[in-house]
Amino acid sequence: MADIPTVSDLFRAKVIGEEEIDAAVTACVAGTAKEPFVFADVYEVDLASAVAAIPRAHERLHDPEASEFLKRIAIRTAIMLARPEKRWIA
Repeated sequence: MADIPTVSDLFRAKVIGEEEIDAAVTACVAGTAKEPFVFADVYEVDLASAVAAIPRAHERLHDPEASEFLKRIAIRTAIMLARPEKRWIA
């Protein structure tokens, strides 16, 4: 079984672009990420689960005193560490 790449691995391989990562971070911080986020029309990540997997990111996101910058950095880290699932399109 092959290792499942992280979002960071896919970013370094230029499969996922900076704009997509920024859009995912923005959706998560804004609280509009209700559906899995799709990267490169192939990979999807449940952003809420990605954030929940990193306790510090979850704390920052829900801290009313945390700055927008700190929230974005924490969420970006959680997303970059996430292992997306490949979409199966029929």
